[in-house]
Amino acid sequence: MIKAFYSMKQFLGPFNKNNPILVQILGVCSALAVTAQLKPAVIMSLSVIAVCGAGNFIISLIRKTIPPRIRIIVQLVIVAALVILVDQILQAFYFEMSKFLSVFVGLIITNCIIMGRIEGFALSNPPIPSLLDGIANGIGYGIVLVIVGFVRELLGSGTIWNHPVIPPSFYEMGYINNGLMILPPMALIIVGTLIWVQNSINQEN
Repeated sequence: MIKAFYSMKQFLGPFNKNNPILVQILGVCSALAVTAQLKPAVIMSLSVIAVCGAGNFIISLIRKTIPPRIRIIVQLVIVAALVILVDQILQAFYFEMSKFLSVFVGLIITNCIIMGRIEGFALSNPPIPSLLDGIANGIGYGIVLVIVGFVRELLGSGTIWNHPVIPPSFYEMGYINNGLMILPPMALIIVGTLIWVQNSINQEN
């Protein structure tokens, strides 16, 4: 039954040809803001996956009862409630990371990926396919954040997940961490490079 509404090709689309950041150019701001290290990039990715999936599911459940004139308000209220829930969970179980992400978790409310999938899919499809669509787009978003966070932390700090990975012998031979990598402009350059690679692959196919 689900297959009739949502195929595996649709689910895998956000991972590649329909990636929300690399193809649709959505959610770029957070990709620049929270990717200086891998850990906050992963936490932000999981938060967006949870909110996008749950938001799609809830909106789809009540889509036939939402008056068209106030649908955006309803969507924002539901997404805001989910973001507050995620923030409270972070504060309860991962307080240091909650402080580190601070305002960026709140900005999930206005994330174009979440609102775009609600408008473009959840309002016109059943709950389970909508849930899958939200999760898939959240994962597609997360893949980019993890790649950018991995590269920036490795080259900028010489660590992965705050653990040193560059051998001391490299530093003894003159290796120096690239401090530019932890600055926001480098995140933009890495995302731009990924977009270029993605577009090249899509054109070849």
